[in-house]
Amino acid sequence: MTDEATNVPTAQKSGWTSFLKSLASFSGDLSGLTAPPFILSPTSLSEFPSYWGEPKDLFAAIADGTTPGDRQLRVTRWFLATLSGQFTRREKETGSEKKPLNPFLGEQFLGDWDNGELVLTVEQNKKKGIVWEGNCAQKTSFSARMISVKQVGHGLLRLKLADGSTETYLVTLPKLKIEGLWTGRPYVELTETSYIQGSHGLTTTIKYSGAGWVTGASHSHQTTITTGAGGPTLYTISGTWVGESKFIKPSKDGKEGSLFLDAGDAVTRERISVKPIEQQNEFESRRAWKAVADGIRNGDYDAASVAKGTLENSERQKRKDEQAGADEPFQLRLFDYVENDPDYARLAALLKFKPETEDSWVLKPSAGR
Repeated sequence: MTDEATNVPTAQKSGWTSFLKSLASFSGDLSGLTAPPFILSPTSLSEFPSYWGEPKDLFAAIADGTTPGDRQLRVTRWFLATLSGQFTRREKETGSEKKPLNPFLGEQFLGDWDNGELVLTVEQNKKKGIVWEGNCAQKTSFSARMISVKQVGHGLLRLKLADGSTETYLVTLPKLKIEGLWTGRPYVELTETSYIQGSHGLTTTIKYSGAGWVTGASHSHQTTITTGAGGPTLYTISGTWVGESKFIKPSKDGKEGSLFLDAGDAVTRERISVKPIEQQNEFESRRAWKAVADGIRNGDYDAASVAKGTLENSERQKRKDEQAGADEPFQLRLFDYVENDPDYARLAALLKFKPETEDSWVLKPSAGR
């Protein structure tokens, strides 16, 4: 190891070195690899969809758009505003990215904003991952001294218009890489391209980039809104998804040079409201992981490790019992499975996106809160 792990606690350096060696020799998805306790987040991955709701004013403002182009811009602005919370908050608050806790099967995360005006319902399933009116999950691999994360799945945003019709937006998920491992201070950079496809035909294409050896800035993007996949450009936006983004050429309506979004402190972000732990059900994330989270926050990594192992071993035994026929096959409590989601297929066809079909999960009527 040529770089010194200067940010690793002295008592944890041996474990960190062993972890890096395991990464280098591991093949396949890294999600099952056990990370050293000091690099763990006290938060489960099931909470991550809450970042989508934090810029709630921008989310609510989508409905104020008067034209398809205006609404496409608003959806794009809201989506870009969600990224800093998802991918840089832990680095800002703790000095480095932390590995979230892997949700157990059936884990739930329930919360809201503005006394229930905006509601989040999340449930972990065994087929693909976290549910957000669709599905999302992560596949991880290691190469070239960094971890590559492919987010699979999609989101669907539905907007009821004044005339009674519904406008739908397919949101695909960016890929990311985790660098800084060798110094013990991991951080996230987004890579490649993600899309937002509206049912009205307009397409947002977001290309992500980071700082290069000579040029470029961290957390950068260049975004275009076109009349469709491969169609003429209506707007071009450039900047960073943690700071300012501006319209550049070509952009219609005289917008070139004007501010599109300041994703820093100018965006009001409100964290989700969740019931006190003592009022949560046994499947809710913060109640289930409380002992682990307490150990991590208090720096008692031995206690965190023991509690984490107890919960994970219990869940493994449940899956073994299910496979052996001793238990009924697991069924989601809050969501219904939709095979080959027709909304996804229709929008993916407009986008010319692969895969052409994908499954989704929709909230059960009985699960409304």
